[in-house]
Amino acid sequence: MTDSFDLLLRGGTLMTPNGRQEAGVGISDGRIAAIGDLARASAAEMIDCQGLTLLPGVIDSQVHFREPGLEHKEDLESGTRAAALGGVTAIFEMPNTSPSTLSADDLAGKLERAAGRAWVDHAFYMGAAEENLEELAELELLPGCAGVKVFMGSSTGSLLVDDEELLAQVLRRGRRRVAVHAEDEARLRERFALVEKGAPPEQHPVWRDAEAARLATERLLRLAREAKRRVHVLHVSTADELPLLAGAKDIATCEVTPQHLTLEGPECYRRLGTLAQMNPPVRDAAHKEALWEGVRQGLFDVLGSDHAPHTREEKQGDYPRTPSGMPGVQTLLPLMLDHVAADRLTLERLVDLTAHGPQRIFGLVGKGRLALGYDADITIVDLKAKREITGKWLASKCGWSPFEGMTVTGWPIMTLIRGHLVMRDDELQGKPAGQPLRFQEAG
Repeated sequence: MTDSFDLLLRGGTLMTPNGRQEAGVGISDGRIAAIGDLARASAAEMIDCQGLTLLPGVIDSQVHFREPGLEHKEDLESGTRAAALGGVTAIFEMPNTSPSTLSADDLAGKLERAAGRAWVDHAFYMGAAEENLEELAELELLPGCAGVKVFMGSSTGSLLVDDEELLAQVLRRGRRRVAVHAEDEARLRERFALVEKGAPPEQHPVWRDAEAARLATERLLRLAREAKRRVHVLHVSTADELPLLAGAKDIATCEVTPQHLTLEGPECYRRLGTLAQMNPPVRDAAHKEALWEGVRQGLFDVLGSDHAPHTREEKQGDYPRTPSGMPGVQTLLPLMLDHVAADRLTLERLVDLTAHGPQRIFGLVGKGRLALGYDADITIVDLKAKREITGKWLASKCGWSPFEGMTVTGWPIMTLIRGHLVMRDDELQGKPAGQPLRFQEAG
């Protein structure tokens, strides 16, 4: 008797927890039911993956999809569409929408908006603020919540947590890992005079200097250790933070972005102007090389896009009154596959940063591995394909990318989520069917 599956993937190279493996994948009821020699197996549907590489579904644990309140920049449908086209199967969305995500009702509203509109699986961060401090321990356990997000610098309204005692109180409430934007707000305010009357965009990393990041990360790690609370430092951008993070692996994990590994100041500011403006800033070659060394040494736990779109019109104002942020969820994988092609990192390391790492540190249920019993979330790529990142391909509402016109080696060919083919050859398939993610420490 031969095995029978709903879907059979044949002929590809799999990136499994045991390494590369030439094998078939049998999928039933949305999960991986078999991996191995399935030449005699049957299935309702079969996909030939000859010459292609199967990665565990890419997880982007930092995106801003702007809904509700800022849908002219992005919304949950367009943002998740961009994700699926880029080979991303799951996202964590940030709380700085309008209104901010601060309550159970706010979270429920986002989950309701995503139902039937999101192309990929999803979870939403709860923002930390003085007004919801007493409820954080309960809020972080709600179904569909990715955890608590803290802005130590550069945010709006009550989401800014720049007071040390307030941050300490946040860290003492709850048990899940807290994600943190670490820039020192006092230093940013003090140095704003450097650019306040107008400056070229290449002054952005001068205003928001490496010391602003180092000070905030140092303070965060001290308070986290005092509170015995695990933290996750987002979008690390400086060489200065790396020794601090290496010495705090007992309580801290950290993220790096494709932008900070690919772009380089001051060149990118001269070429792109304010389109290169993000927080924390893209910095010079020395900082970029230090980040790459952190990748090679295994310091970084995850890769996140920090997808933060603004319209081109908003970006065309005069610096520094232009908004910080750039799209990135759709280009995350193509950029990093290009780095793999250039031997800057191994494919195994990329899989750890985009799948194994997020699953491990956030406690995702059934995601992040090509292994028996896991959800059949699979990103199928052609490592040799040479493609140009074009405006026509980009799905974000903002309509631009700092990487437009760049030719990369390596491209997402198919996106499967729970065994359903969502994207094939740059075309979406079927209808949006993304579901809320589940976490070991939450509902």
